[in-house]
Amino acid sequence: MTAQHTHPEPRFTGAARPYGGGDPYADYRTADFPFARLTDLADRRLGAGVVAATDEFFAERENLLLPGRAVFDPEHFGHKGKVMDGWETRRRRGPSAGDPWPAQEDHDWALIRLGAPGVVHGVVVDTAHFRGNHPRAVSVEGASVPGTPGPEELLSDGVTWTTLLPRTPVGGHAANGFAVPADRRLTHLRLSQYPDGGIARLRVYGEVVPDPVWLEALGTFDVVALENGGRVEDASDRFYSPPANTIRPGRSQRMDDGWETRRRRDRGHDWIRYRLAARAEIRALEIDTACLKGNSAGWASVSVRDGAGTGPGTDEPEGAGDWREILPRTRLQPDTNHRFVLPAPAVGTYARVDIFPDGGISRLRLFGSLTGQGSAALAARHRELGG
Repeated sequence: MTAQHTHPEPRFTGAARPYGGGDPYADYRTADFPFARLTDLADRRLGAGVVAATDEFFAERENLLLPGRAVFDPEHFGHKGKVMDGWETRRRRGPSAGDPWPAQEDHDWALIRLGAPGVVHGVVVDTAHFRGNHPRAVSVEGASVPGTPGPEELLSDGVTWTTLLPRTPVGGHAANGFAVPADRRLTHLRLSQYPDGGIARLRVYGEVVPDPVWLEALGTFDVVALENGGRVEDASDRFYSPPANTIRPGRSQRMDDGWETRRRRDRGHDWIRYRLAARAEIRALEIDTACLKGNSAGWASVSVRDGAGTGPGTDEPEGAGDWREILPRTRLQPDTNHRFVLPAPAVGTYARVDIFPDGGISRLRLFGSLTGQGSAALAARHRELGG
């Protein structure tokens, strides 16, 4: 799969105006990045983490991966100064009074473990609320390291780091988005900022490439889950919350941690279409409406389709058979996890959940195992990407 880019991403440079009161996002600079509908591989909810940083004097490195946009409280100060919702390092200085400026190569870095290894298609280095204290430039490198390496192992001579984004100027109080080369599976990133400053959030958008050995050892698993390589291809509505929430790990803890559509005033219904981790045999499923109480879907059905397909962004998978209903239209209860054992296994590469007439679900789980063809395709893809 490759991300489609019809126009270069906008570039923001320079400092933003000082905060003057009111909505702090009123003058925030952003854009609609095409790759941003892919999975955020650095999502904390997928298990991503910031394993090390050179400095975090003003604001902790862990803030980089928090869900949601950064929050700004103009009155919040601590003993070190202004409290910022991001990663902020102290000001660098030169070696002497005669040379007080940072050297050209001076920089701070943070090591990020991706929550799900995969192919990166784009990054957003978000400097929200860092108006005059953002870095002048950033760079991003990637590496593929098996297991659970610590900082010393990641920084050892045996690890090869590949440049995804060379040193590039960024702007303050802006979503700085960059499409990046996508040709190998990565497990870790190194984000560098020159010479110092603050970054609110890092988003790493791409395609999950799971470990086929791990999935084979599991045998039965959720074949549509994000961490296992499932993804949302399209949906009828994204008004209140993104459909990808339905395949995130864990149960929903809040209403906005699921998928909720606007209220329909016609005779239609809403739906989500998914691509499974690979061709799979599904034997059981769950539809969860946790935290959706007065706004859960009234009824739902689930269908699968078997075929090669063409990847995300298409109206219908090409080369696939007809949709086959595996769960007929079924009444849903609010704030409830509904479980269904299928009378016979269902084979497919795509799935679709239809809700009637509107509302929301929090999670969809499709439990099964990969077919021989699915396992072979996943293993070939893993090898192709250097996994």
